Amino acid sequence: MMMMIHMDRFSCFVVVVLCVVMAARVSYAAGNQFEVDKHLNRLNKRSVKSIKSPDGDIIDCVHIEHQAAFDHPSLKNHKVQMRPNYHPEGMNYESMKVSSKSEQTITQLWHLNGNCAKGTIPVRRTKKEDILRASSIKNYGKKSSVSTVAQPNSIDLDLINQSGHQHAIAYVEGEFYGAKATMNVWDPQIQQSNEFSLSQIWLLGGSFSSDLNSIEAGWQVSPDLYGDNNTRFFTYWTSDAYQATGCYNLLCSGFIQINNEIALGASISPISKYHGSQYDISILIWKDPEQGNWWMQFGNGNVLGYWPASLFSYLTDSASMIQWGGEVVNSASDGQHTTTQMGSGHFPEEGFGKSSYFRNVQIVDGSNSLRTPKDIDTFTEQPNCYDVQTGKNGGWGSYIYYGGPGRNPNCP
Repeated sequence: MMMMIHMDRFSCFVVVVLCVVMAARVSYAAGNQFEVDKHLNRLNKRSVKSIKSPDGDIIDCVHIEHQAAFDHPSLKNHKVQMRPNYHPEGMNYESMKVSSKSEQTITQLWHLNGNCAKGTIPVRRTKKEDILRASSIKNYGKKSSVSTVAQPNSIDLDLINQSGHQHAIAYVEGEFYGAKATMNVWDPQIQQSNEFSLSQIWLLGGSFSSDLNSIEAGWQVSPDLYGDNNTRFFTYWTSDAYQATGCYNLLCSGFIQINNEIALGASISPISKYHGSQYDISILIWKDPEQGNWWMQFGNGNVLGYWPASLFSYLTDSASMIQWGGEVVNSASDGQHTTTQMGSGHFPEEGFGKSSYFRNVQIVDGSNSLRTPKDIDTFTEQPNCYDVQTGKNGGWGSYIYYGGPGRNPNCP
């Protein structure tokens, strides 16, 4: 009889503990759900119109004055600048494509189902599952704070191996007020969802420590960020080395968009084919000499918007380094190098139609003129995995071939 009473008490104790644990889990889930919903409300502004893209994205047409940029404390009373005061001297409005076999141009998939009216901007709608894929709500839309910029003057292989970020870049150092290039677009294979592959232009100011300023734009494949393996046009900025400020695209306040045709973070098509048609995009980023804002142009005259000067410290003046090239994440979770590809997934020496490239590489100098950079250097942490080469010719000016397959017999 005493044993039964003891067991009953023990059973009651177990039930009480289980109830407390379950209640705590329910409370945590409810709280987490509340935070997710709150974050979604911050990001997804009221739209004038919504467009369903063939790839599953929803593009919301949001009034320019209602975009998330103005949630930033320094932009509360900011008046939108609808056009830059100056363009760099020496601009030649080249096509958005170069192809040996096709006359099609690159576009975004959502264009097939509609467009946004003037006075609005297209914004890729953030879904609940997008946020839940991130390590935390706070980290959603952000790069890791460790080694996301190639550091050619301070190579630390232990840091590289720890962070998992690898690069194949060309770079110049000095005093710059913008950069331009045309890059072909690919769909590199990603080994696992927490890895990514991107190709971009970096404009950097400050040191490679806690005060680094960076503006970035290009194309990327990132399953964690977007939930698929589509190739997407993207931007990024930070003013403190990826620690607390900045984000991809419009996933935080900062970048002010004025263009109603291009959606940051949306899929782009068509894609270059190995030994086939090559499709590329042109990106120009430059500093307005009068207002000090950093403007971005995509393709043939599509001025997208600007990063206000107030977002930055070092970049309120000029950039001290420009980088062009690729970056991947190598998680190396199984002890082997990732098979995640950079660029086309082929090494630079394979050349046109097979390798990924930047052509017509230029910088903007102190007189607001586009010119060919001098003394271009290259950097890669593991050239047997991903490599980079530079060159010059009459049609392409300064160009860069870069990329690689990742794991191969020489990169185990």
